[in-house]
Amino acid sequence: MTGQFAADTAMGAVTLNVADLDGMTAYYRDGVGLDVLSAEGDRVVLGRAGGRDIVILVQTPELRHAAPHEAGLFHTAIVFDTEAALAAAVYSVARMRPGSFTGSSDHLVSKAFYFDDPEGNGVELYWDRDRSAWSWTHGQIEMSTLYLDPNAFLQEHLTEQGIEGAGWGDARVGHVHLSVGDVASAREFYVDRLGWDATTELPGQALFVSAGKYHHHMAMNVWNSRGAGRRQRTLGLGKVEIVVPTADDLGALGERMAHYGLETRDDGRTVEVDDPWGNLISVQTPTT
Repeated sequence: MTGQFAADTAMGAVTLNVADLDGMTAYYRDGVGLDVLSAEGDRVVLGRAGGRDIVILVQTPELRHAAPHEAGLFHTAIVFDTEAALAAAVYSVARMRPGSFTGSSDHLVSKAFYFDDPEGNGVELYWDRDRSAWSWTHGQIEMSTLYLDPNAFLQEHLTEQGIEGAGWGDARVGHVHLSVGDVASAREFYVDRLGWDATTELPGQALFVSAGKYHHHMAMNVWNSRGAGRRQRTLGLGKVEIVVPTADDLGALGERMAHYGLETRDDGRTVEVDDPWGNLISVQTPTT
């Protein structure tokens, strides 16, 4: 049985289990520049006014932190629509938590800045070059890890509006990168069964997948987690959401999961399935 995600499939929100709800809310609101869309009890939804959820925080102080070698979240990658908006977010996070910056790279398809949030979850803030500037060779996207000077980037793109804590522009979850136990199992689940297309692979190290020839909507690597088994419920990653365009796409996914004997939770609007390491993947249609 074959079946791939529709070309306009996209990423939805990432849910994080957190110990300090107030501190984590402040980071994503005041640092990254997301809007609080709702806050009820132990759950805060942040995103963009108008309804695009980006990060959902759920207070679960009874949970432990995951060990560095376990499977789970490598980073949540938030893409901004302009370099000025990216610069505003980078400046804001660096000013709020100056010790949280972990690096920056020009990936040819994008410019990216990396941070750790207050509970150690990886965060990538990035901007995409126009697709006309991307290069494909033998069906694989060309990406690299070139040096990107963060100070030079800010000098060139940071505006007065950005310095004043505004000007973040539009943003969404561009991709989600996971830590997994092995690449072969990741390919079998995410490409052969779930329905992404592979865009590039670092053999034995990492796999990048997408729909509609985006450079990657998801990635899986073993850099910290080679050989990891099924994870327990911990602080950190709670759920990854994927948004398919129609109910027919969702139905086709449910049929694929049944064909491969994968256990799902399906309420007609959402199909949830665990990957081989217990990362919860929730596929849904757009909310109205």
